[in-house]
Amino acid sequence: MSKEVSVEAEQPPAKDYSDPPPAPLLDLGELRLWSFYRALIAEFVATLLFLYVTIATVIGHKEQNAVNQCDGVGLLGIAWAFGGMIFILVYCTAGISGGHINPAVTFGLFLARKVSLVRAVLYIVAQCLGAIVGVGIVKGIMKHPYNSLGGGANQVNSGYSRGTALGAEIIGTFVLVYTVFSATDPKRSARDSHVPVLAPLPIGFAVFMVHLATTPITGTGINPARSLGPAVIYNQDKAWDDQWIFWVGPLVGALAAAAYHQYILRAAAIKALGSFRSNPTN
Repeated sequence: MSKEVSVEAEQPPAKDYSDPPPAPLLDLGELRLWSFYRALIAEFVATLLFLYVTIATVIGHKEQNAVNQCDGVGLLGIAWAFGGMIFILVYCTAGISGGHINPAVTFGLFLARKVSLVRAVLYIVAQCLGAIVGVGIVKGIMKHPYNSLGGGANQVNSGYSRGTALGAEIIGTFVLVYTVFSATDPKRSARDSHVPVLAPLPIGFAVFMVHLATTPITGTGINPARSLGPAVIYNQDKAWDDQWIFWVGPLVGALAAAAYHQYILRAAAIKALGSFRSNPTN
């Protein structure tokens, strides 16, 4: 009797969470599902709303600040606009599309096998189109200040090199995508399931903090769709000349965050090696 009890006591406790299986690389079956197209629409609309509110905030601040430097929401208000909208939109769309609203986030989740290649590509297309439409609405409403005050376009600010700007975008996107992975980790979700807004909150706060640090350097991209939308609508040489920074930087940052979370924090490589060694057929 005591021997049975001691054996049972030695058994490790069962996990209270389960990791979802890796997404297939090409899942063409998704193209036949209405839920897939509903998710694309959600990403399009969410990115449209994100760009509309944030770029309108940037232009409104510059317009007020040009008259009186004490007017306008300031850097803090702009950072709150970006972070607050991400919090709201991730909360609203997480159950429909996952609430990516950012090609860099989608790319990072694709690298971690959270979404298929088909879903990742079409999400990015929907996000970029939504961004362009959102900024187009801002220009339609605020045409003169939009054209005269930079159009909300990301560019390398004076006093900084392109290398510095690229590094800022890589680090800023790493912070964001690392936060996304940590906030949506199944292990953490199981522990914190009683707090329904926990995942959107740190993601929005990460966007807020990165804007405080990076806005003086690049205006803060960390989202290729956010940078592409104003570049297309504003359509000035400087915005296009620097556009590559706001794609390469976020994608490299997303790659680094995905690798750090999956292979170091979650030890995917070590687990795979252990499984290989424990298989008697190997």
